[in-house]
Amino acid sequence: MRDTRESRLLLVLLIAVAFALITVDIRGGEDSPVDGARQAAAAVFGPIEDSVSTAVNPVGNAVSAVRDSGERHDQLAELAKENAVLKARLGSDDRNSSRLKQLDKMLKIAGQGQYGIKGAEVIAIGAAQGFSWTITVDIGANDGIQRDMTVLNGDGLVGRVTTVGPNTATVLLANDPDFTVGTRMEATDELGFASGQGDRPLRVELLNGKAEVKKGDRLVTFGSQADKPFVPGVPVGVVSRVDPSGGDLTRTLYVTPYVSFTKLDIVGVVVQAPKKDPRDTVLPAKPKPTPTPTVTVTVTPSANAPVDGEIQQEQ
Repeated sequence: MRDTRESRLLLVLLIAVAFALITVDIRGGEDSPVDGARQAAAAVFGPIEDSVSTAVNPVGNAVSAVRDSGERHDQLAELAKENAVLKARLGSDDRNSSRLKQLDKMLKIAGQGQYGIKGAEVIAIGAAQGFSWTITVDIGANDGIQRDMTVLNGDGLVGRVTTVGPNTATVLLANDPDFTVGTRMEATDELGFASGQGDRPLRVELLNGKAEVKKGDRLVTFGSQADKPFVPGVPVGVVSRVDPSGGDLTRTLYVTPYVSFTKLDIVGVVVQAPKKDPRDTVLPAKPKPTPTPTVTVTVTPSANAPVDGEIQQEQ
């Protein structure tokens, strides 16, 4: 359209009409005279917007997924590089062969559960900040470690980070009396809370007082909101004793933890939670039952034994 006097007058007129309609609409509220026109426009253009959104959203989601996947891959690659450095630092002599096995076993658990972990060495044990059962590891805030991160090793749940310094962190062990973690039973999904008891088995209170539980059943972590302090699926232990059900609202179990808290050396701090709950996939393979040997006794008849139907006479 050419910029003429008539076109400018038409533009001013359209703007004036638009302001007039807006004023009438605002003053009319729910009874606005233009409400019918608005609904008609929504009926016409709504399906078009919806179809466009449906077509565009998968593309946007795909781009977002690829971007997140790339970021996650880069983060996991960086973690793998740092763990490789730790592995090289441990060396390959006989003294460190056990530690290398621990690291390999821990990385296997991390892979199964899709946990992003940073490997660390235990450099001290003892009562830190009044806690009875703690360890100190050689990574801290400078390595991206934060309070309330899950700590594990190649066997299962070790504890959670409680205090973080620049280059070290304190971990409260799962067997400490002040330690509590939500648990889930393998297969049955029964939920409970495990508490530490020092050098005794963990005490677990199941929320279902009538839950069917037996010795040998296994538990994993249930996980926390926003995955802090606990990520889901980390092996906790095996049921060693079940208190008789007395009609209480809860049921008490005693669980032997997978982790030996007096032999900690190489551990991993979970710095990246899995995108999906691994559930029971991180649990170790169940041991195959040892077959009971059977003894077959074969009776061989004596050469002097009487034949059927014959009577042996005395000489």
